[in-house]
Amino acid sequence: MSNLAQNYQRLQNALTACADQCGHKVRLLAVSKTKSADQVAACHALGQMAFGENYVQEAVKKITALRDLKLEWHLIGPLQSNKCPEAATHFDWVQTIDREKIIKALNEHRPEALGKLNVLIQVNIDAEPGKSGCLPAEIKALALHIAACRKLRLRGLMTIPDPLHSANGLAFARMQDLFKQLQENHSEVDTLSMGMSDDFPVAIAHGANLVRIGSALFGARSPQSQGIS
Repeated sequence: MSNLAQNYQRLQNALTACADQCGHKVRLLAVSKTKSADQVAACHALGQMAFGENYVQEAVKKITALRDLKLEWHLIGPLQSNKCPEAATHFDWVQTIDREKIIKALNEHRPEALGKLNVLIQVNIDAEPGKSGCLPAEIKALALHIAACRKLRLRGLMTIPDPLHSANGLAFARMQDLFKQLQENHSEVDTLSMGMSDDFPVAIAHGANLVRIGSALFGARSPQSQGIS
């Protein structure tokens, strides 16, 4: 059995155990940034369907090469407005909505034939300077903007908390409260994306039902690949 297969099985077992303990289903998003199309295909062969990419240009090459596999592609990196046409055309989900300009651009460029683009609002839960994501107080207004867009579907929230606040669960607990508040006003909201390789059990304990895992699945990135953008 390959290292990837071993890692995948280990992760699936861990996610199942966490889900059983917390009483809700959890989906794995395989973070495939810097990984080759062949590595993604190998992961798909194990049963994985959803993949997360940080960079639009890198992702589009893989999405095009693997289009026959009919994978589910998520953009999980910051999105610049000039990349919105490509993002709206190639991705199934965009998890990093944090301002009205991006909402408008994605709605404008989403092809009708592809159906609605699933989107998550990214929240800068710890108000870290220079970090992507809206502040909690901005969620309501952004959600209303998305709801008014014919070609977008609001599915929930996403966050990448300060590691100091994720280890003890405080940031995840605040996100869980914000998620419940959003659900009260938007019936299609069903996805809370938080938790990565080092903290996904804590995230799941606080309501995460989509976890984004890269290194625990594919292995640590090489020093040469860490600068790729």
